[in-house]
Amino acid sequence: MTGIVVLILRILLTVCLYGFLIGAMYILWHELRANQHLVSAKKPPLVSVRVLDTDPEICHQFTLTQLLIGRDPSCEVCLPSELVSAQHARLSYHHNQWWVEDLQSTNGTFLNEERVYTPTVLITGDELRCGKVYLQIGFDEASIPDK
Repeated sequence: MTGIVVLILRILLTVCLYGFLIGAMYILWHELRANQHLVSAKKPPLVSVRVLDTDPEICHQFTLTQLLIGRDPSCEVCLPSELVSAQHARLSYHHNQWWVEDLQSTNGTFLNEERVYTPTVLITGDELRCGKVYLQIGFDEASIPDK
C-alpha cells in the first residue's frame, strides 16, 4: 500500500513539474513576442535639418532612418555649393540615437566647429558645417531654437 501511494505521489510531482516548465516556457515565449512587436513598431523621431544663412531659411523634416547630405541631387539634403562634396555626410539613426558620419569629403564635416572623423552622436540644436554651409539639427518641430 505504501509503495502505491509513493508511486502516485511521484507521478503527481512529475506532472506538476512538467506543467510548471510548460507554463514558464509559454510565458517567456509570450513576452518575447510582445517585445518583438514593441521593437518593430518603434520609429525614429522626426529629424529637422535647417539650412542656415539662406533667405528664407530652408528647413527639411524627415522620418527616415538614414539621410545623405551633399551636392548630388539624389541626396535627401541637397546643398548646391561647390565646397560640398557630392555625398558629403550621412545622418543615421541607430541605438536610439542620431549619428553623423563624414563620407570622406574633401572639405570635411564639422560638428559644432569640431571636425568629425568618426561617427558622432547628435543632439538637438547641434550645428553641422559642410564646406561653408551651416545646418542646424533638431529632433521634432519645436526642438530647433530660433536664432
